[in-house]
Amino acid sequence: MSIGVKMSPTNTGITARSPSKQPMEDVELGSSSGPGHRRHGSLKAKNSDLEDLQPLVPNGDGQKPGPMSPRPSHGEDHGSSSVAKSVIASAMYSGCSVGMVLVNKSLASNYNHLIAGDLNILLVVFQAVAAVICVETCKRAGWVEYPSFDLRTARQWAPVNLLFCGMLFTGMASLEHNSVPMVTVFKNITNIMTTIGDCMIYGATVEFLVIAAFGIMLGGAVMAARNDADVTQAGLFWMLANCVCTSGYVLYLKFATKTVKLSKFGMVFYNNVLCTCFLFPVSVMNGEFATFMGTKALHTVDYAVKNGFAGFVGFFLNFASLNCVAQTGPTTYAMIGSLNKVPIAIFGYVIFDNAISEQTWTFISISLAGGILYTIAKLRAGRRKSGK
Repeated sequence: MSIGVKMSPTNTGITARSPSKQPMEDVELGSSSGPGHRRHGSLKAKNSDLEDLQPLVPNGDGQKPGPMSPRPSHGEDHGSSSVAKSVIASAMYSGCSVGMVLVNKSLASNYNHLIAGDLNILLVVFQAVAAVICVETCKRAGWVEYPSFDLRTARQWAPVNLLFCGMLFTGMASLEHNSVPMVTVFKNITNIMTTIGDCMIYGATVEFLVIAAFGIMLGGAVMAARNDADVTQAGLFWMLANCVCTSGYVLYLKFATKTVKLSKFGMVFYNNVLCTCFLFPVSVMNGEFATFMGTKALHTVDYAVKNGFAGFVGFFLNFASLNCVAQTGPTTYAMIGSLNKVPIAIFGYVIFDNAISEQTWTFISISLAGGILYTIAKLRAGRRKSGK
């Protein structure tokens, strides 16, 4: 069973092959105020005082502006800054997400033929441990700061990981009972559920173009699955369960990032520590750990280095996911997760020589159209918000 795991504290990604050799759909895994805020407040007061003295300072043509001279407005600058932060956060998440899938595809293509079974869960554990080592190394070097492990904080963050585990298991089960095109259809339904939840829980407003974009992408997925639309009762149950877990994971992640008093790096630390605690016992019970220990061909420096590198990418993906949800919200996060399938399909064709079917090209084209529509809607909303 081949696997590509994309771990993020929020929608990590797993691409796997079920026993029927179907590639698994991407499943995405995943700052407190400090003393600097008070200092920033005092600086703000001083700047305000300087602005009050501004009429006394000559302007560019040597004349003093009168008391009615317009002062520069910071609204537009703030709006532009907010849009820039959202674009950077989205690009970081997309780049890390695609990179994580490609790294794990490389691992799967090189080592899966050596394994009698699969190591889906254990690979997530390996990469979570590597991410913990990365963030702890940064802390000890003085580059980042977050408090030491605390059980109360861990309990606050635990629902994120429980929903992630639910998303992981239901995603695997849905692929065992359904075709990949049908799972893709339900992934797009999940995005719509997430948008509805974002509106109902957090009061987000949805543009008509956003609704149209999701409709276009869902239509594209349905067209791609038109020749493979068989659904069993068990398959329908697991797909619906995966929709609920995935949507709940993304929506709760936004709540957790706002309520848990941790820096983003602290969240990365807790996310991966708890992920290891929850998933390692599962890998022991389902026999993956025994399979790994019994397969001597995997006990190599090369395998360890590649898993370590995957964990390093996962560390950045964790941070990028948290930052993307905080800057853009669950709806945009879900849309990016769907659009990531486009570069993954293209890179898979270029790097791994994976064939792209006519249905996949149809899905890619329609997804790009939906993504462009969504981008236009968000840019218009950003301009209105900044008063342009």
